Amino acid sequence: MNLRDIHTPVLLDRCVELLAPALHADGAVLVDATLGMGGHSEALLERFPNIRLIGLDRDTDALRIAGERLARFGDRVTLVHTVYDEIGLHAQGAAGILFDLGVSSLQLDEAERGFAYSKDAPLDMRMDQTKGVTAADVIATYSEGNLRRIFERYGEEKLAGRYARFIIEARQKQPITRSGELVEILIAATPAAAQRAGHPAKRVFQALRIEVNTELNVLADAIPSAMDALDVGGRIVVMSYQSLEDRLVKQAFAAASASTAPAGLPVELPEHAPRFRILTKGAELAGDDERARNPRAIPVRLRAAEKLRESA
Repeated sequence: MNLRDIHTPVLLDRCVELLAPALHADGAVLVDATLGMGGHSEALLERFPNIRLIGLDRDTDALRIAGERLARFGDRVTLVHTVYDEIGLHAQGAAGILFDLGVSSLQLDEAERGFAYSKDAPLDMRMDQTKGVTAADVIATYSEGNLRRIFERYGEEKLAGRYARFIIEARQKQPITRSGELVEILIAATPAAAQRAGHPAKRVFQALRIEVNTELNVLADAIPSAMDALDVGGRIVVMSYQSLEDRLVKQAFAAASASTAPAGLPVELPEHAPRFRILTKGAELAGDDERARNPRAIPVRLRAAEKLRESA
C-alpha cells in the first residue's frame, strides 16, 4: 500500500508555512493531535530535521499505519493512543500543535468502519474501535426525541423530526444494524424535492459520527488545553471540515486574542493584554487547484494563532 497514493494531506504547504517560524529551535516539539496516517507529520519531520513529534490518535489502525510510515525517523517520533482532549498531558511546552479534525481518509476508505453512507457496512462509526457505543447502538436505543436532537444539533438537518420518526417505526419491525439499511430508511423518508438538494443520509451520518465519538465536547475541551500547553512563541493550526467545529475554534481563538482590560481603562496592563495573535484572516479555504485535485479539501476551514504570553 502506497500511502501517498491514497492519502493526500489537506493544505499541507500552508500548514508547513504557518508552523515553520515556531519549529527552528533544536529539539522543538510538534504535537500532531490528530495523527491519522501521518501525512502532515511526515512532511514536517522532513522539513525540520531538528524537531521531535508527538502524534496522538484514538484510532489504533491509524497509529499502526502512521507508525510504519514514520519509523524511519526513529526516536524523534512518539505515538500515543489517546483522545485529543487529553492533549494537555502530552503537549506542555510544545512549539507547534496541529489539528486536522473530522473523519480521516482511513476511516472513510475502509468500508467496514461504517462511516460512509455510500458503502454498505456495519453501523459502527467509532474512531476508537476498542471501546464505546456504536452508531447501531444509538439507532437502537435512543428515543425519538434524542434522535431528533442529535440530527438537528450535529447534522443541522431540517428533516430531523421526520427521520427520527421513520427510524423508530423501522426499528420496531427489525433491528437496523447496517449503513445500507439506514440509508434506505432515510431515502424513503425524504420528499422528492429534498432529495434533489443532496443525499438524504449526509447530515444524519455526520450527526451519528459526532455523537458516537463525542467530537464537539472533545474539541471544546481540547482547543483551550492545547493553547494553554503551547510555549510562548508557539503556534497552533486547526483545520475544520464543518461549521460546528469551525465555530468552536473561532470562538476559542477570539477569546484568547482579545484584551481583557475593563472598558475605559486609560492604559492596558500587561495582565490584560491578548494571549494570542491570530495568523489568518478569518477561515482560510483551499485553493481551486487543490480542491480539484483533492475533493476532501473542499470543505476545509483553516485557522491559526501564535501565543504571545502565558496567562497572568
